[in-house]
Amino acid sequence: MSTFMARRQDVVRKWWVIDAGGKPLGRVAVAAAVLLRGKHKPIYTPHVDTGDHVIIINAAKTVLTGRKLDQKIYFHHSGYPGGLRRVVYRRLMSERPDFAVERAIRGMLPKTKLGREMFRKLRVYRGPEHPHAGQLPDIWEVK
Repeated sequence: MSTFMARRQDVVRKWWVIDAGGKPLGRVAVAAAVLLRGKHKPIYTPHVDTGDHVIIINAAKTVLTGRKLDQKIYFHHSGYPGGLRRVVYRRLMSERPDFAVERAIRGMLPKTKLGREMFRKLRVYRGPEHPHAGQLPDIWEVK
């Protein structure tokens, strides 16, 4: 008996909605990364994108526990000398909460072409509305 390896044509994709309102950023990111990678499915194969589409709503209401709002810093470098930019998460969460959620999830995906392909199936919205009702998404509850 040989080990089962999923192929691209074996994958059936679903749509999931995660409500991030009042939930810790890390827990939402872990749940989304698991769904995007397909680790919740019995056909999970590491070298094949078996994941589903994920919609995250209420990203502006995501919380950071402890003193992370003031101590956690987002770094970005332009590539030029002296081009290092620092933004405290309190400011980042007030101005671009969707970007903070995306960045947390991207860090949990593989750093390869496969990871970029998985990341393209993610949609993050600040409020409770999203335009993907036609895909009939199911709700994924974050613990």
